[in-house]
Amino acid sequence: VQLQASGGGLVQAGGSLSVSCEFSGGTFSDFSMGWFRQAPGKEREFVAHMSWSGGRTYYADSVKGRFTIARDSARNTVYLQMNSLKPEDTAVYYCAADRFGTSRWYLEDEYNYWGQGTQVTVSS
Repeated sequence: VQLQASGGGLVQAGGSLSVSCEFSGGTFSDFSMGWFRQAPGKEREFVAHMSWSGGRTYYADSVKGRFTIARDSARNTVYLQMNSLKPEDTAVYYCAADRFGTSRWYLEDEYNYWGQGTQVTVSS
């Protein structure tokens, strides 16, 4: 399985940005997908998760109501739409795939595959 993240960039506070992650080398519908982020000098943290069916989504409290995770089975791609961005959202964003439907979707160790990360910078 390979994950290719893209779509990061520089945006002003209050703006919007979407990052995407293309999945290949396996059966996309077998995997739950997650987004994590790592800010400079900080540990990587959970952002959002979507079940393999798309029926369940979970978000970190810090992004709830502002970020939306979605998946497109036709394109084998998972998206993270980020609105009302804040400077504290600045980080490298990573997508991850979970083969076994973990109930601990907030833990990075539960994910089997990772993308390379894409930088999101929010200026004040």
